[in-house]
Amino acid sequence: MAMDRLAIESPLLDTHSAWQLILQARDCANIILSVPNSTEPALALSEDDGNWRLLRPANEQAQRLFDLFLPLVSPLADGQTTSVIGQLGQSLDGRIATVSGHSRFINGDDGIVHLHRIRALSDAVVVGAGTAVADNPQLTVRRTSGDNPVRVVIDRRRRVPASHHLFTDKAAPTLRLVAGDYQPGPKPKLQGLTSVLEVPCLGHNQQPVCPAQILAVLADFGLHKIFIEGGGVTVSAFLHAQLLDRLHVMVAPMIIGSGRPAFTLPEIDQLDDALRPRATMVNLGSDMLFALEFNVNHGDL
Repeated sequence: MAMDRLAIESPLLDTHSAWQLILQARDCANIILSVPNSTEPALALSEDDGNWRLLRPANEQAQRLFDLFLPLVSPLADGQTTSVIGQLGQSLDGRIATVSGHSRFINGDDGIVHLHRIRALSDAVVVGAGTAVADNPQLTVRRTSGDNPVRVVIDRRRRVPASHHLFTDKAAPTLRLVAGDYQPGPKPKLQGLTSVLEVPCLGHNQQPVCPAQILAVLADFGLHKIFIEGGGVTVSAFLHAQLLDRLHVMVAPMIIGSGRPAFTLPEIDQLDDALRPRATMVNLGSDMLFALEFNVNHGDL
């Protein structure tokens, strides 16, 4: 009955209002939020499970935004130090790039907007050196409203050229994780940082990169909502380490035939050993989004 009355009294929330509410929920400590320039409650933080609840009806497109993105802005649970989402854009045959590394653009425009929305809701966006070298990404929020995340590149051997956007555009704070032993202790403030900050934390060249160590280092910098944007090797490393809470896979109606695979994981013999996460499928323009959820315990980080 209460929702029926709201449906009569209130216009349906549209995508613009939905996104503004989601951005508020990302940083706001209030438990009840309203659309800008309105006093009517629209979102409330549940005391039972710590998740956001919608108090006003929304149109279909706005409801899709709430379903996809409100879980990304829910407060961390007690004892949880980090929340991690990964993303891959791939062809029907599971490729994220050609053999030469060309990947712009496998996914359509709606998929790119979706990617920028995840950036806007994250404290940090992480890419591996291979992706940074091949794509020269900016890793900023340009296709939607929202703040730029801190940019993090896993670059043990300093392979990424100094001329790349990450190191020259000064659009957002940038951390370059390199080889060396990590030194815990007080960290500089990242807000307003325009120079690239190198952080030795990846051990030495013969040691494999440890995803859990990377998350612990980022938490020391106050970065708790982490977006692993690519590439396939980096996303696969966090997936294999069981450190992804969510993974969004955007599949384009394209067959490349050869090239770089989306996932690089250890071989299995039986399908019983395959990963079977909870999945929601959403149409994103020309792409199909698989929004996957995993059961992850970050308590030991």
